[in-house]
Amino acid sequence: MEKKKKNIGFNIIKDDPTDGHGGFGAGVLSLENVSPVIIDVEAGEAFVDMGAMHARSVVERGIKFSPNREEVPNGKPYWIVWVTIERKEEGPYYAGVTACEMTVDREARRGYKLLPEHVNRLDKSLKRRIIVHHMDEKSKRVLADFLKQHDIEMWNRSSEELRKGLEGGE
Repeated sequence: MEKKKKNIGFNIIKDDPTDGHGGFGAGVLSLENVSPVIIDVEAGEAFVDMGAMHARSVVERGIKFSPNREEVPNGKPYWIVWVTIERKEEGPYYAGVTACEMTVDREARRGYKLLPEHVNRLDKSLKRRIIVHHMDEKSKRVLADFLKQHDIEMWNRSSEELRKGLEGGE
């Protein structure tokens, strides 16, 4: 099975994103051009983790999530950023970029996130929306640097709204 191959960069999911289990939602929505980027706020690091598509990222695994922030007082902050890549005549670009908040207390095995927000932001990314205004400045810089390092040409072809949203000027 070649699907187990670790991919460091952006992944493009082909065929059935549910891996053929045929369960609820199988084949309803094509997620071929979206990648979840996780930002570790404290470490100032960003990485792609395709497991986040099904709330099974390395950060989320083994954690019981609550929609109540007070239940996770020692949570470490993360962002899950849904990045949708689209192609135009000049080449591919970052078309939809939407960020969702998440905190995780690994020791207590508890976390905070609003699942409806994560689902809605994934949908908004697929609809080519940019929602990054609520991110902290450090995380915006980390995401901008990550997207540029992945492909500076894609960054340059992306909307002014995205570039200004992450680099300031708004």
